Amino acid sequence: MSGATTGPTSAPYLPIAEHGLIGDLHTAALVGTDGTIDWYCCPSFDSPSVFAAILDADRGGTFELSAAVPADTKQFYFPDTNVLITRFFTEDGLGEVQDFMPVADSMQSDRHRLIRRVVCVRGTIPFRARVAPRFGYGAHPHTLRMLEGSALFASEALSLTLTATVPLESDGKDVWTRFALSQGETAVFALNRVSQETPPRGCLLAEAEREFTATVAFWRRWLHHSRYRGRWREMVHRSALTLKLLTYVPTGAIVAAPTTSLPEQIGGGRNWDYRYAWVRDSAFAVYALLRLGFAEEAEAFMGFLTQHIERRDVGPSGPLQIMYGIDGRSELPETELPHLEGYRGSAPVRVGNGAATQLQLDIYGALIDSVYLYDKWCQPLSSGRWRAVCALVDWVCEHWDQPDEGVWETRGGRKKFLYSRLMCWVAIDRAIRIAQHRSLPAELGRWGPVRDAIYWRIMEKGWAPSRQAFVQHEDGDVLDAAVLMMPLTKFIAPNDPVWLSTLDALGNELVSDSLVWRYDPEASPDGLEGEEGTFSICSFWYVEALTRAGRLDEARLAFEKMLTYANHVGLFAEEISHTGEQLGNFPQAFTHLALISAAFNLDRALG
Repeated sequence: MSGATTGPTSAPYLPIAEHGLIGDLHTAALVGTDGTIDWYCCPSFDSPSVFAAILDADRGGTFELSAAVPADTKQFYFPDTNVLITRFFTEDGLGEVQDFMPVADSMQSDRHRLIRRVVCVRGTIPFRARVAPRFGYGAHPHTLRMLEGSALFASEALSLTLTATVPLESDGKDVWTRFALSQGETAVFALNRVSQETPPRGCLLAEAEREFTATVAFWRRWLHHSRYRGRWREMVHRSALTLKLLTYVPTGAIVAAPTTSLPEQIGGGRNWDYRYAWVRDSAFAVYALLRLGFAEEAEAFMGFLTQHIERRDVGPSGPLQIMYGIDGRSELPETELPHLEGYRGSAPVRVGNGAATQLQLDIYGALIDSVYLYDKWCQPLSSGRWRAVCALVDWVCEHWDQPDEGVWETRGGRKKFLYSRLMCWVAIDRAIRIAQHRSLPAELGRWGPVRDAIYWRIMEKGWAPSRQAFVQHEDGDVLDAAVLMMPLTKFIAPNDPVWLSTLDALGNELVSDSLVWRYDPEASPDGLEGEEGTFSICSFWYVEALTRAGRLDEARLAFEKMLTYANHVGLFAEEISHTGEQLGNFPQAFTHLALISAAFNLDRALG
């Protein structure tokens, strides 16, 4: 998928959507359509940044590599891979930068390489590069030592070497170069993590070629396992490749997004750190990947969860936190970085996430639903995992009626959210199904009545006669897109009259040209300042709800419209503004997994 042509810009910040993503299953980097890497954390997703110009154009750090003359650019992925190519069209020639991170030995956490291969395809082109790392989110000083053919950047916590096949210059802090290539000529830049165990290494042209070939082969070999052959194969496979990029392979954790603090509103304060593993997001991601045939990722995630679900300690949010660090840690203190101005001045920049201690009851349903699907499509649960599931279900039976912060992580006080009740119902229902299918021991005499009690509670307290719709929480009449999950979880028949009435109400109030708002913050204050865009995951939920209701023409049109909001390489952020601009952390796992599910079910319904 090729990108739209763009000319040079004097703005210090590219639009969020003007980026592609590369990674090595430990960390990731954003590469702008201008050839600049302006987000990169090393050695892992949640490590402090090395390049963070996307959060502060002056102090964040950057790796610029582009044509040294005016050029139009286009960006695309090498087919069926996560190798990103940025092309520069000049009056005198055509060149490209091939960006990738080798993943040949993905379990080696001490080896990290970011390779940028520059190729002149036609004519002659002058290029320029500038490498200006700013360690520790731009707060840690570093030293620079020039070596033969390379530069060593060293800070207290991290050292990187830049090797290049062209001469480098420095000012004692940053490195730059200018060089020209003629047709068929190539230059290579490689940024390597170094330590006592991993000494500096070069990257000759031949080695870069081998790494390129191996990386392409890795991604194509992985994607070959996909079973999807439907109408939207390109978008579904790009979403699958993106979800895989967001996987931390040493533990099986899946990050919600590789970035922090990209704003939900330009100039607003809804800026959060998403570089952690949400139980909810990860469980839904497992569902999407299992649908496509990727069982290995499901097994890895189950391994990650096992260390938590088999614990017997119960904290303020229950036996599970809503999120964990990618290494499994539970402490994720939220702090602000006042020295960074934020994307286009959207402060504050945050690291860590204070929502980790919230009570969000829906995560138990998401988790046990993924366990149910794993047991159904992958392999039977072990006795240890079943025992842990039973403990979670017992806890849900005791606590489902508590008010909580809900799926949207509101900070305006706990309420009795319908979605939380719905997913508690899912948790118990799926556990009952597993027990009956596998003839496993379970307290069905207790679980069944609680499941039924939740059902009737939702039907009676979650329905607002004044709106002729199911609403956000008990004792209220606010509409919420989260209720779109009611037929998707098989709680209610997709053609039930009360559901169809709800679907119409949501369509009339929260939907605009396929874009769906979560809820109206003015009608339901969430304790946060500022506005937000439409939530893309809700838009894909809406497509799936229309599909299940048999409104296939509407569903297909809404789905096709949503695809037009993707960026030039098929990526989605968390939200979309009223002007069509992508907002929030980017790319967002939640959005891509919902795209996969909507495409799969719509494709099947269309026949």
